[in-house]
Amino acid sequence: MTVNVNGVVIEAAAIEHEASYYPDAEEPSEAARRSLAVRELILQRARALGIEGPGEGRESEDAVIEQVLDAEVATPAPTDLECRRHYETHLEQYITGELVEASHVLVAVTPGAPVALLRSRAEALLAELREEPALFVDRAREMSNCPSGQHGGNLGQFARGQMVPEFDKALFGSTAIGVLPTLVQTRYGFHVVKVARRVPGRKQDFVQVRESIATYLSERVQARALAQYVSVLAGKADVEGIDLGAATSPLLQ
Repeated sequence: MTVNVNGVVIEAAAIEHEASYYPDAEEPSEAARRSLAVRELILQRARALGIEGPGEGRESEDAVIEQVLDAEVATPAPTDLECRRHYETHLEQYITGELVEASHVLVAVTPGAPVALLRSRAEALLAELREEPALFVDRAREMSNCPSGQHGGNLGQFARGQMVPEFDKALFGSTAIGVLPTLVQTRYGFHVVKVARRVPGRKQDFVQVRESIATYLSERVQARALAQYVSVLAGKADVEGIDLGAATSPLLQ
């Protein structure tokens, strides 16, 4: 499927090439269409502003896009108070050295799979293993769709941030030991998890993490401001082939 931005057609070949930059996206082709449409919108805005690149090619276009965003997308730096407030409300994120040793049985969900049936199967397994935890290794070997199944589901010892976010949040957001009372759902499917051991960490001082917090908050504000800016541009444009969440009223002057 092609994309048309104010009469400029982005061909399927260009979209296919762009998709190679998004191998981890759920829909690489859609991510590519969105990316190229946004680039074209901003490049058209650059021409309206009289901004020109130093040459030709993608690097020159990137330089032009950066100039447009610097000129039109305001991203104020977070204050010390904002950084401290974030720190105090997310203390669990600033604990270092915390470790969990766990095993799991994965009931994988693949495209087109009957999700309700798989969830039911995972819940039945969870109920069984909550009653008889000693069966965990055997069930992992028999049923797990993860390579760790051949090792009884053993994931070893890992720190916060080493697993996918959904899994990470479920394990480090709890102090439970043994078979967890609820399924952990991730992009891969349903996990029955058994925690063997927890190693407590230590809290980092605010001064140690202030810079990383400021960077995180700046990136979050920038992403939100950019989304609003693109929405405004899309609301004034004729875009076909991708939904950019067009806005009907200006969000930026």
